[in-house]
Amino acid sequence: MAEAVPEIMTIHDCSLYLGISEDTVYKYAAQGKLPAFKLGNRWRFKKSLLDHWIEQQCQSVQLETNV
Repeated sequence: MAEAVPEIMTIHDCSLYLGISEDTVYKYAAQGKLPAFKLGNRWRFKKSLLDHWIEQQCQSVQLETNV
């Protein structure tokens, strides 16, 4: 049975969820490309915000391909 995805994710959790490397997650968070926040000095990611971000990315791609 698959493990439940936590609502608040670490860089490792986020990289598994998005299917990209931890280095890329860190870089995108630092550049403001991913919705993220710092808890102390550690990046954290809220699943619901990531899901919304994914939807926005999909809509952007659809708009670009329809032009």
